[in-house]
Amino acid sequence: MKVLEYKAKKLLKEFGLPIKEGKIAKTPEDAKKICEELGNKCVVKAQVPVGGRGKAGGIKIANSPEEALQKAKEILGMEIKGIKVKKVYVVEVSHFTKEIYAGIFLDRASERPVLMVSKEGGVEIEEVAKTNPDAIIKLYIDPIYGLMPYMAREVAFKLGLDNKESLKVSNTLYKMYNAFVGLNAQLVEINPLVIETDGNVLALDAKVILDDNAIFKKPELAEYRDPDYEDPYEMKAKEKGLSFVKLDGNIGCAVNGAGLAMATMDIIKKYGGEPANFLDVGGSSNPEKMKNAMEIILSDKNVKSVYINIFGGITRCDDIAKGLIRAFKELKINVPVVVRLTGTNEEIGKRMLKESGLMVHTANTMREGAELAIKLAREG
Repeated sequence: MKVLEYKAKKLLKEFGLPIKEGKIAKTPEDAKKICEELGNKCVVKAQVPVGGRGKAGGIKIANSPEEALQKAKEILGMEIKGIKVKKVYVVEVSHFTKEIYAGIFLDRASERPVLMVSKEGGVEIEEVAKTNPDAIIKLYIDPIYGLMPYMAREVAFKLGLDNKESLKVSNTLYKMYNAFVGLNAQLVEINPLVIETDGNVLALDAKVILDDNAIFKKPELAEYRDPDYEDPYEMKAKEKGLSFVKLDGNIGCAVNGAGLAMATMDIIKKYGGEPANFLDVGGSSNPEKMKNAMEIILSDKNVKSVYINIFGGITRCDDIAKGLIRAFKELKINVPVVVRLTGTNEEIGKRMLKESGLMVHTANTMREGAELAIKLAREG
């Protein structure tokens, strides 16, 4: 779950990080009013779940409430990496002398959290990694012991700061790690972490990605999901217990198991087609899941055919057939459907589909099913 900046700052403030919070505006008039409250000078920042806002013109300084209104007009409605800006964050202007990048993320290769810092803050860390990799300092953290205060100090001193600055930065890094662990996060990033002209440290920006699979530990964190930027179909799938990601193709996919779902998309691409989605119905044998899957797939008007690829283990092929038959009865299915069933109760499932009289196309192999789904999509 990607948490927008204004919500990320609220979360990090609870762990003691130095934050200046602002207010959200959904209209230019709201931005003007907030700027007045902040002392007639502010920064207007687009709130979208992607990076590169500054380069795209999504962060602007306003020297008056009237200018804040104008800047908000320019930012609201613009698109940043294909995402429309629906709200802006209006914050107080900060004056600083140094910018630092600081981030903690989960490294799957080492199976450890990694603290990464750079004195080249305020720019995308990916660019720093390409152009000046020596400017990045990494510390792999033992999850048993965590980030010890002395470790944070050692990292801060490597940034070339003076003693007072190093101590303040190390304290912030230590609190960042506490937030990373406390929130069951995949990423906690501050870019930039600045040293103000008065010597204080401030998190000027914040990015938090939470682990969806750990939300059950802290259900209250579900409130930090932002429906303004969530795909409605993905949200609906989540409610129904399905794993769904919308793609740009025209062949809808309903598969059981993430690995098979990925292989199904690969084979569709291999033979010249374009998958419209990733959809994993999971290992349950609940026929309702198949019906829900078809409903979500067919809500995409780009879908020209559907490929149902089931390898029955825990999932029974006859239950998939039941769900599909129910879907045909309750939904308006006007695109061709290709079904490949293999595994548990395979013959029963195939017989049920044949006896139902449904207009479905059957396939015996993944390749056969993929090629047929591609052919039918092109004909449609």
